Amino acid sequence: MRKNRLNFIFNAHLPFVRHPEYPKFLEEDWLYEAMNESYLPLLRMMFRLREREIPFKLTFSLSPTLCSMLSDELLSSRFQTYLDEHIELGEKEIARLSSDKATRTLATHYRNEMLENRSFYQNECQGNLLTAFNALSNAGCLELITTSATHAYLPVYKDYPIAVNAQVETGVMEHNRHFDKMTDGFWLPECGYYPGIESILRRHNISWISLGAQALALSPDEPERGSYSPVKCPNGLYCFVRDEHLASLVWSSKEGYPADPEYRDFYRDIGYDLPMDYIKPYVHEPDIRSFTGFKYCAVTGNTAEKATYDLDKAAAEVRSHALNFMYNVRNRTRSMDDILDLDPVYTVSFDAELFGHWWYEGVQWLEQLILLISQNEDFELITPNVFIHERHIVQVLRPATSSWGEGGYSSVWVDSSTNAWLYRHIFKAIERMTELAERFPAQKSLKQRFLNQAARETLLLMASDWPFIIHNQTSSEYALKRIEGHIQNLNLVYDNMCKNAVNTEWLVKAEKRDNLFKHLDYNIMSKAHMDEPSPVFTTDFSQEN
Repeated sequence: MRKNRLNFIFNAHLPFVRHPEYPKFLEEDWLYEAMNESYLPLLRMMFRLREREIPFKLTFSLSPTLCSMLSDELLSSRFQTYLDEHIELGEKEIARLSSDKATRTLATHYRNEMLENRSFYQNECQGNLLTAFNALSNAGCLELITTSATHAYLPVYKDYPIAVNAQVETGVMEHNRHFDKMTDGFWLPECGYYPGIESILRRHNISWISLGAQALALSPDEPERGSYSPVKCPNGLYCFVRDEHLASLVWSSKEGYPADPEYRDFYRDIGYDLPMDYIKPYVHEPDIRSFTGFKYCAVTGNTAEKATYDLDKAAAEVRSHALNFMYNVRNRTRSMDDILDLDPVYTVSFDAELFGHWWYEGVQWLEQLILLISQNEDFELITPNVFIHERHIVQVLRPATSSWGEGGYSSVWVDSSTNAWLYRHIFKAIERMTELAERFPAQKSLKQRFLNQAARETLLLMASDWPFIIHNQTSSEYALKRIEGHIQNLNLVYDNMCKNAVNTEWLVKAEKRDNLFKHLDYNIMSKAHMDEPSPVFTTDFSQEN
């Protein structure tokens, strides 16, 4: 009997947003919402499973920008204030809804969830979620990996290998600084691959990456096993290819599980539905409405008239969808039983924020699925390292340029109608930073810090989030301000260094604001750094076959 092997990879990432100059900042809520609605519920669920001795293995990529924010004392303090305010709002909602049993039950449920999140955050996490992720990694439940420093979409920068190397090297360095176990896996942001990047990745002891299905579909080599088995690049780098069919069952907001009419409607939130006078203490000045997490409507259907969300009905659907997912996996395995010579490996990758935040029931679904898998001998959860160390013979293949974005290409991040114009400015900034590193090598003291900040600005400028936001026209004004700000800051350093000067006042403020990548060395942006010998690989995967 074939074993159904599931390789779940979760990408947890948010752009670096930290504004100590303001007491409260709207875009910082991106972090607090993800912590409250996704990361903490996921961690609490995994801790429950571990306490019950339910076996599981999952892979999480935690981006360096996210790690910097999760370990930041200021943001931690602000998050706890955020929780306290929303717990207070929960108490007000319970009182307001005293005569409506259904919605009062929901308000109580949300309030209790936040109380549990606060307790877990303060006790198990000690105010830093990385502590809990690290504990699960050390227990063998999670494989933790990294991604590029600021989640840069790397195919765009293929003509700038120094910048790509800086993104990869900083990502690896930051991961190894935050966690007990070194990373040997790498989440390619947006699964963005281009031929040649594997040489940079192997330089930093990366043994495997994630790919979108398009990488195999357009390969010049015919895939022997499709996406049902990992492949290797000619230099020995393993590639785990996303199963688009299984992922779409969960990912698609129109046809996937999240679209079920019994599930919670993400967009119907009291932050937008109730009078401003009531919710004003819990949103942003001046009278800027925002999500509160208190949502009482079910998806229902394509109608403005929404049914009240019912926790019990949603829970029944969760189990049904977990069983349906296993049914789909079994069917695919049966259909290929006479074709495959190995047990299939289904790589299913998602943004972690889908679970709990966008799809409220997603955490419950994952927990239910893990429980069912633990009770079924024909299913197994694995991680890439488990497969690699089994040393199967896999096909050597040349992946094609691709992503997991719309159409499998780069149209989301390079769109001529919205964001393509950004790149001429970003490329110029990279060229200027490289020039600074070449002209002023091995500086010390203030000049070193000044140039380190310039490198920091360059990496932040390259983040995939800004063109993505502009393409989707969500928080475009903020994204544009960030892009303009990083370019202006880099130019300030460039102009001052050309005059053999340092703007000390600006530098102190910039370092206080952008307190990430504290060990970043600006020389990483020089050709001389790229020409240094590659690190010695701990394992030579290229000779296995």
